[in-house]
Amino acid sequence: MGIADVTRDHVFQALAEYDDLGAEAFLSKYGFKPARSYRILHGGRRYDSKAIVGVAHRHVNGHALESGEFSGGAATVVAVLTRLGFDVEGPQAESAPSGSGLSARLLISPAFGSAESRRHWQDTLAQPVPFTKAKYVESLTDHQLDGLKKFHPDGQARFWGATSRHDGKMAEVSSGDVVLFTGKNHIRAIGEIGAIFQNRSLADVMWPPKQGGESWHTIYSMRQFGLAKIPYATLSALLGYKSNFQYPGQLVLSGERARAGIDGLLITTRTALEDAGAVARPHEVRELPLEQQHTRSWTVERPAQQVLFNRDESALVIEFCGSLTDATVKRFSSVAGVCDILLDGPEGRELIEAKSHVGRSFVREALAQLLDYARYAPGVVGRLTALFPQPLEPNERRLLHDYGIDVIHRVAPGVFERVPAPDRARAQMRSMWEPRDLSH
Repeated sequence: MGIADVTRDHVFQALAEYDDLGAEAFLSKYGFKPARSYRILHGGRRYDSKAIVGVAHRHVNGHALESGEFSGGAATVVAVLTRLGFDVEGPQAESAPSGSGLSARLLISPAFGSAESRRHWQDTLAQPVPFTKAKYVESLTDHQLDGLKKFHPDGQARFWGATSRHDGKMAEVSSGDVVLFTGKNHIRAIGEIGAIFQNRSLADVMWPPKQGGESWHTIYSMRQFGLAKIPYATLSALLGYKSNFQYPGQLVLSGERARAGIDGLLITTRTALEDAGAVARPHEVRELPLEQQHTRSWTVERPAQQVLFNRDESALVIEFCGSLTDATVKRFSSVAGVCDILLDGPEGRELIEAKSHVGRSFVREALAQLLDYARYAPGVVGRLTALFPQPLEPNERRLLHDYGIDVIHRVAPGVFERVPAPDRARAQMRSMWEPRDLSH
């Protein structure tokens, strides 16, 4: 386990110990030198970033990382901290990967074009594969089987693969990355990668190659999987490609382009939620206060609910963002989850939550999520807003307005109307949105 396993709560625990011991004693105890470049800004104080992350790792598995066991800097320590929602000062800290855990790569894989691909789709994507059965397990190494069981404790998973000509690209892909399965001018499904490894024997059992054909020897499981029907033109607009781009072969995207695709499609991976501390990792053991439970710890083994992709909300967000001018759109992750839209525009920063329906339960869900996310939002948020596909009934709109929350609804293709909350209500509620110390 490395620094990527550190959660927001682990960092808070390290910050509390730093406060208790004082900077000099804390650094001496764990063998770190004072930070030269990057410091965490929290609660009006500055903390040595590398030391905090190294000690935070102690709460992952009982082992605090020593200074020589990992590197500091914008691409490592700062990337972890900003992804978890902490403010870091220092050179290039602003450009470190951040947001909704989206240092993830985006793999675009043709999967529904040829007859062979469609047959493989039916065999290993349309239905789970029981990989613990003798037919499959005899081809797995102990390490590969353990890796699969980590993500799929029930012994079954959906799988896809790649041939050796894609080895160079697939070497960059890892757990938590996002894959878009394409075919017939559409994204046909979206998945989050779980285990990934090379095993020609297992690949040939799942996808028997034609005579003289290539083996799909790079195998990856789907930690989450959901069907979609998104035109190539929509994806190309997000990625900055020409509208008629056909995605003819395997692509692996990283950095800002991958983030644009993942954020734009409103994809939320289980890995991003784990990184933010919003949900438990597979088989994670957590200690609970004794007064809450007779046993001292519990283990999370049940698979997570599907949270990867909501087609209706994604389409609404894409259409709304396409109507904006002079605004920057992004997302952020926190222990509350991953928000839909964090918008920086001429009137300041706005947090927006989209809902696919206008019923009372959806309105209440938007209210709860906005108030929860707002506590963790980076910077000062001036507005909270709920986005809907059509106008709300007066009672539902009044519920949101009483909490100072604006309503935006769709009135025509690409056209949206804002119904602002009363200024007085927004002013009364703003104290709940302001950044605060959430370490206790």
